[in-house]
Amino acid sequence: MPRFEDLLLFVRSAALGSFSAAAREADLLPGQVSAAIQRLEAALGLRLFARSTRSLRLTAEGEQYLPFAQSALDALREGREAISHDPGEVRGVLQVSVSSDLGRNVLLPPLTAFRRAHPALVLRLFLSDQVTDVFRDPVDVALRYGRIEAGSFVALPLAPLNRRVLVASAGYLARRGRPAAPAELAQHDCLLYLRGGRIYDEWGFTDAGGRRREVRVSGPLLSDDADVVRRWAVAGEGIAFKSWLDVRADVAAGRLEVLLPRWAGEATPLHLVCPHRRQFSGAVRRLHEALQAHCAGLMEGLPPLPGAAGMAEAADTP
Repeated sequence: MPRFEDLLLFVRSAALGSFSAAAREADLLPGQVSAAIQRLEAALGLRLFARSTRSLRLTAEGEQYLPFAQSALDALREGREAISHDPGEVRGVLQVSVSSDLGRNVLLPPLTAFRRAHPALVLRLFLSDQVTDVFRDPVDVALRYGRIEAGSFVALPLAPLNRRVLVASAGYLARRGRPAAPAELAQHDCLLYLRGGRIYDEWGFTDAGGRRREVRVSGPLLSDDADVVRRWAVAGEGIAFKSWLDVRADVAAGRLEVLLPRWAGEATPLHLVCPHRRQFSGAVRRLHEALQAHCAGLMEGLPPLPGAAGMAEAADTP
């Protein structure tokens, strides 16, 4: 029977891609982690990792076994929590990943308030614009923009009607003028950032008749941090195409203005994502409820969708 500690070190080594990194995380020596993996491989009668002096990767058998090992660890953790405390109490460690702009400027207050409301809970917050792999990365949940296509994990809506909007400061518009149609963005300084490791320079819009148009944009500024792009827009450096949730406070304060309201930016729903139902613990359930209530208030002020698209959105809204 595999040991609990060996399973845990296997999962963390797979996530981190290194025995040494897993050892540092667990405050062990690399040799102890290697020995744990060897014990696990002996117990299972198969090889989990392909090792070389420069790399560590899962074998085909290791890839197959990884989700079962993670499920076993989750089940053991659930069982321990169920018998060790009041089921109505939120406790333990909750690791949350969120994009930089959304985390710093929108969700930090409700996340902090959630932790304060549950003193037995330890909250670990990871901010990054890199897409989190909820199966491999050391997180319990990820707060993720965009349409969720994969059916292998749980995606719960937080702001299903959120979408991108074009914004710029009054200073920039005074210098460069206000675009009257998406095609005119080609003559403007557009603020670019990386999305999924690629430059996000094709911006999508839908007109009142439901026709979609893609516009290729360019500009002198690019960052791998979308929060920097929002700051550049506020400073008057160009036009940004950002999630309404990210810019609503700047719009409300007059630091940014919404452009081309007759053209709807692409849908960018916000979800809370966790690997599978078993990880949908009491802490995750209550976090979802708290963030969903918070985001509902933030959608006020979003310009209505034009024409038929707006009527369809109204019909879909409960």
